[in-house]
Amino acid sequence: MKKVLSFLFVYLMFSSIVMAKDIRFVQITDVRYSDSNNNLTTVVNAVNSEKNVKFVIFTGDNIERPAKENLEGFIKEANRLKVPYYIAYGDKDVNKYKDFGKKEYTKLLRKKAKKYKQDLTNYTFEKEGVVFFVVDGSKEVIPSTNGYYKADVLDWLDANLALYPKKNVVIFQHFPLISPTENENYYTFKPESYLKLINDHKNIKAVVSGHFGVNKEETVNEVMHISTAPAPFYRVIDMMDCTSKKPEFWAQIKEAKKD
Repeated sequence: MKKVLSFLFVYLMFSSIVMAKDIRFVQITDVRYSDSNNNLTTVVNAVNSEKNVKFVIFTGDNIERPAKENLEGFIKEANRLKVPYYIAYGDKDVNKYKDFGKKEYTKLLRKKAKKYKQDLTNYTFEKEGVVFFVVDGSKEVIPSTNGYYKADVLDWLDANLALYPKKNVVIFQHFPLISPTENENYYTFKPESYLKLINDHKNIKAVVSGHFGVNKEETVNEVMHISTAPAPFYRVIDMMDCTSKKPEFWAQIKEAKKD
């Protein structure tokens, strides 16, 4: 009987180890691509050398100013990535008064990046049993360095989070909710409602942002808030045991350097 119990214990332990899933993804933020600022080539080369990456997320300020030629150059470099990539808007990406609003941005992206089907204004995708949310806090009319997650955005987020009560969620966005450093020009406008929403949904495990230009990790109410510095830095994020109730995050900062 003891041998049977011992065997059963070892089997269950082994099964739990085998069933544990990890996922690795890369965050690139604040590329600010232009003809005079093309560090994305170096970053893409570095990311392509990383092992076991499932996807790349660009968390906003992808181009220096809202213009067709900047986005075309950005897409050309991003298309060299060996893995799928996803995009969030930043405060520099769109400006409706300059005839390059979110509609024009998304249309060009879908045209030049043939496999890109997402609508950049709030969307989800799933990998390895984890649901990833991309949330838009940018403004195309009178853009500002202060993020603003409007009521309709939070309503969308609340409703869609409720669809995945038993799945872990990671949120990507440009503007942090927990400011990683003091800079009143970069603060997110009235983040309290958003933070309350996060506290109401226990499936959110991390919020990954850019914008402030600094690297910081802070856990607030069991949610990891990750802020990352601009390219040529990038962050390799390992979400270990990613489908468990308490996954662990290992967020490495790396700098892409020219050969």
